[in-house]
Amino acid sequence: MSLADTFQGIVDSLPEDWTDIELDLRIADESRYVDAAVYLVTCNAKPYSHHDWHWRILVAHHFGHAAAAPAVHGALHLLDDAGIEGELAVREVRSGRVETVQMWGRPHSVREEFRRIRSQ
Repeated sequence: MSLADTFQGIVDSLPEDWTDIELDLRIADESRYVDAAVYLVTCNAKPYSHHDWHWRILVAHHFGHAAAAPAVHGALHLLDDAGIEGELAVREVRSGRVETVQMWGRPHSVREEFRRIRSQ
């Protein structure tokens, strides 16, 4: 199975209220590391220095300091198109978080409505 299809399967299996996930990526052929790094820059993958996995990828659902799921899917699709094989491992899934924004001076009903809309 391709990396992009594996990633899509992971995203499809998550609950509706997932907020972010952490994935580890390992490529099969380490001689293609630099090639893979060029493609993975589009989703801001973090390289490991001394680890058996090569990159950590942070993925956000609706908000947060991480790559959007479509950007990660696109980067993994580029790896697939380049013939770079590898495997993904889910390290952590977080769900049920709500974006926090400055709501000073707003009525409580506005804050509750914002929280309800953003948690979906």
